Amino acid sequence: MPPDTSARHYLPAAFGDRTLKVLLIGCGGNGAQMLMGLASLDMALREISSRSLHVTVVDDDIVTEANLGRQPFFRCDLGNSKARTLIERINLAHGLAWKAVHGRAPGKVGVDGADILITCVDTASARRAIGAALADERNGPAYWMDLGNRSSDGQFLVGCPARAGAKVRARLPTVLEYFPELADDSVPDDNAPSCSVAEALERQSLFVNRVMASHALALLFDLLGRGSIGHAGGFINLASGQAVPIPLPRND
Repeated sequence: MPPDTSARHYLPAAFGDRTLKVLLIGCGGNGAQMLMGLASLDMALREISSRSLHVTVVDDDIVTEANLGRQPFFRCDLGNSKARTLIERINLAHGLAWKAVHGRAPGKVGVDGADILITCVDTASARRAIGAALADERNGPAYWMDLGNRSSDGQFLVGCPARAGAKVRARLPTVLEYFPELADDSVPDDNAPSCSVAEALERQSLFVNRVMASHALALLFDLLGRGSIGHAGGFINLASGQAVPIPLPRND
C-alpha cells in the first residue's frame, strides 16, 4: 500500500530562526558523507532562512588505507583523526567554527544540549548505548536521525526521543522503537574492519554511503529549510534500484 502522502510532520516553533546545534556521532562511511553534506545544508539554510547549523562530530577512528575511495579522505590523511581532519577542512573552506571530538560517544561527549542528534554507527550496541543516554537526559535533542547500511542496501530514519514527563502529539518513533530487534543485546555485533580498499569494496558497495547520506540530507533540508516532511525516512536498495519511504505514524 502506498504511503499516505497527505500526512505531514511540522518543525516545532521552538526551533525558530537561530543556530541549531547538531551532534553527529560517527565519521565513517555514512558519517563522513553526512558531515560534508551538512556544510552544504548550512549554506542553504543561511540563504533561505535565518537558521544555521553548528555541528559537533564525535569519532574515535583514524584514516586507514581501506577508507580511501569510499570515504572523502586522501592519502595525505592516513593516520589522522577522521573527525578532526574533516572538521578542519570544512572550517577552512566555509569559514565555520564547527567542533571535532576524537573519542567515542556517549562516553566522550554528552547528548544533552543538542537540537538534532545524527548517528552513523556500525553496531546495535552503539545505538543501545546512545538510546540509554538519551533516556537519562531532560535536555536532550528534539530529533534523532539514524543511518545504517549493509553491502548495498540500508535505511535512514528520523525520530523524536521520548522525554520524561513530556507529552508530544504524533511523536516520531526513534530507530530503537521502529526496529525493536536492535534492542536485543543477545545478538552479537558484526563490525569487523577491512584492511584494504579491495576488501572494503567486497563488504560495501562503492557509493552506498553517498546515496544513503544524500537521501537523509534531503529529508533534513525539507524539515529545517521548508518546515515539514511527508515521510520519516526510507529504505534504499542499490542492487534493485528501489527506494521505499518510511511513512509517518498515523494520528488515530
